[in-house]
Amino acid sequence: MSTLDDLRRIAARLPGSEQRATTGGAAWFVRGKLFAWECHPWPSIPVDMRAIIAAELVVGVKVADPIDALALVEMAPDVFLRTTTSWGEPKVAFRMQGIDEQHLAELVTEAWRVQAPKYLRAEFDAVAG
Repeated sequence: MSTLDDLRRIAARLPGSEQRATTGGAAWFVRGKLFAWECHPWPSIPVDMRAIIAAELVVGVKVADPIDALALVEMAPDVFLRTTTSWGEPKVAFRMQGIDEQHLAELVTEAWRVQAPKYLRAEFDAVAG
């Protein structure tokens, strides 16, 4: 099970990443673009998904394509939520209790890549090798 502290540590390693407090909780941005966030049970979220978000820690991340989100939901429907809201697409939300730290790192890093400018991705790749 991963925690917000794990997410903070992963995001801190990504060039240009910054954490901000938002109305719904913690959120991570790169050059002003949102790439990961703590989900909040907004009224616009379907009731069944809202109940999950209200009961446990759920995080959302940007994905490159809606197909990527669908694949994750189909791969692990007990971890990845089928839908939250239509705004901010493409994205996927997941229950942190079902994600290990390695998978969290992959999800957050890929979300960062979707939003990061090319020069920051190149900087990260040069350091990561």
